[in-house]
Amino acid sequence: MTTRSSFVLALLVWSFSAVAQTHSPWPGGVAVLDLGTVEQAKPTASFDDKRILVYPDGERWYAAVGLPLNTEPGNASISIGDGRRIVFEVQQNAYGEQHLTLKNKSFVTPNQEQLERIGRERKTIDAALGNFRDQAMAGLSLLAPVDGPRSSSFGLRRFFNDQPRSPHKGMDIAAIEGVTINAPRGGIVTATGNYFFNGNTVIVDHGQGLVTMYCHLSEIEVGKGDTVDTGEKLGEVGATGRVTGPHLHFGTYLNGTAVDPAILLGTP
Repeated sequence: MTTRSSFVLALLVWSFSAVAQTHSPWPGGVAVLDLGTVEQAKPTASFDDKRILVYPDGERWYAAVGLPLNTEPGNASISIGDGRRIVFEVQQNAYGEQHLTLKNKSFVTPNQEQLERIGRERKTIDAALGNFRDQAMAGLSLLAPVDGPRSSSFGLRRFFNDQPRSPHKGMDIAAIEGVTINAPRGGIVTATGNYFFNGNTVIVDHGQGLVTMYCHLSEIEVGKGDTVDTGEKLGEVGATGRVTGPHLHFGTYLNGTAVDPAILLGTP
């Protein structure tokens, strides 16, 4: 099992990756934009009226913008607190399809009681995923929360029992039930619970709108309000909620929108 010290060392090494490696200005990606020299005071920035993450890299300030999957290709812009507007181009990116078969039909067509539960849970989850906690940030890099083959399923339009559903907003990492899930960087646990679709879930706020989510756990080892360090155990891989087998659904969010975790992770 990976130790916390090796997790921290890996994060330090990965944090030196170039800004260009993260810049992925397409739907479901991250636009990294130069805001000016660090000799100036740290600027604030927003996209679609939401605060976005600002961090130093070398001698420059950068903004990291999470782009929703439904963003149209073409020009977009962010607003800076000093009145500037920075325009950038959103590139086109095509995502494929994923067809899955579920034996439990309620995960395809929930009944009224289940729909009401889903609605209540959605409010809790969305509030945690959209949280913005202002603090100093050292880049965007994350460590893999578990070792295992990583799917490239982010953004795929999903069909459950041939019925179309929303695109997949995370990465599935293959692992057997009971494998430890480690925090990919330090943060504060903002929500835990057993949710209809997600099963046992942990959500961690890393600061400035960078939030991670862990779904389908067999065991949860942390509670809401806990402060976790890089490499600390969050729980164990499981098969709870809407799944076809044990795995970790790993979600990464910026300014309240899901972005492809592969952009923020180091090489496996």
